[in-house]
Amino acid sequence: MIQYRSGTWGLWFACKLKGSVFPRALTMAIPCAALSVCLHYAFERVDVKNAEDAGTNVLGGFSFILGFLIVFRSQQAYTRWWEGCTLLQQLRGEWFNAFSCCIAFCNASPDMRDEVANFQHRLVRLISLLYGAALSDVSEMEQNSFEFIDLDDLETESVRFLEQSSNKCEIVLQWVQRLIVEAHETNILKVAPPVLSRVYNQLGNGVVILNNAEKLNDFPMPFPLAQMITFMLIVHWVITAVVVGLVVESPVWGATLAFAAIFGFWGVHYIGLELEQPFGDDTNDVPLCEMQRVLNASLRQLMHVRARIPP
Repeated sequence: MIQYRSGTWGLWFACKLKGSVFPRALTMAIPCAALSVCLHYAFERVDVKNAEDAGTNVLGGFSFILGFLIVFRSQQAYTRWWEGCTLLQQLRGEWFNAFSCCIAFCNASPDMRDEVANFQHRLVRLISLLYGAALSDVSEMEQNSFEFIDLDDLETESVRFLEQSSNKCEIVLQWVQRLIVEAHETNILKVAPPVLSRVYNQLGNGVVILNNAEKLNDFPMPFPLAQMITFMLIVHWVITAVVVGLVVESPVWGATLAFAAIFGFWGVHYIGLELEQPFGDDTNDVPLCEMQRVLNASLRQLMHVRARIPP
C-alpha cells in the first residue's frame, strides 16, 4: 500500500506513477484519439451527415449506462478493499488483547518465575505464528514471506505437521488454547475462570473475523457484471472513435475529446480492478507482511520487563 501526503495544494502527489492507473489508461486513450483523427479524414470523403445525430444519441445513452456500471463497480471495489483492511486490524486487536490478558494474568509468585517465563515465551511465539498463519490464509501473494518470532524452540515434529496441514491457522489456534488451559491448571495463570473466558472469546472472535476476510477471496466480483463492463468498454472505445471522427470538425479537438473520454472511463475501471482483491501483490493492496512485522514488534515490547510491571 502506498503512503502519500497530498501536500499544501494537493497537486504534486498526482504526478507519481507508482501504483497509478494512468499508464494503463493511457494505453487505451492514445490509440482511440489517433483512430478518431484517422476516421475524421476518412469521413471527409464520404457523405455521412445523416448518421451524425444518430451516432451522438447512441454514444450518449451508451456512455450513461457504462458510466453507471463502472462507478458502481469501483464503489464496490473500494468497499471490499476497506473491509479487508478493517477486518485484519480487528483480527490483530482481538488476538493481541488476548495475549495481553494472558501476560497480565500470570502468577507473580517468585516460586513460579521459571514456569511463567516459559509459558510467556511459548505464547508469544504461538501468537506470532497464529497471526502469520491467518495472513497466509487470506494472502493471494505469489510468495508468503512472513516474519515470525523465533520458531526454533518449537518441536520439530509439530512444525513439520503444521507445514503439511491445509488449515494452519486452526491448528495454531488449538495449540494456543491448549497452552492456556494447561497454564491455568498448573496455576501459571492465576485468575478466575469466568475472567479467563474473556481470552477464549477474543480468540474465537478472531476466527470469525478471519472467515469474513477470507470471504473477499472466495467470492469475487460476479462474473456477469465484470464480463458486461469489459465488453461495453471495448464497444464504447470503438463507438467513441467513430462518433468523434464523424461529428467534430477539428481533428485536434476531436482527438482531445476522445482521449479524455476513454482515459476517464478506463482509468476508473482500472481503479476498480486494482482494489477489488485487496490481499495480493499489487502496490495498492493491503501490506500483509508489514502488518505481521508491526504485530511482532508489539509482542516484543509487551514482553519487556518494564511493560509487565506497573510504574
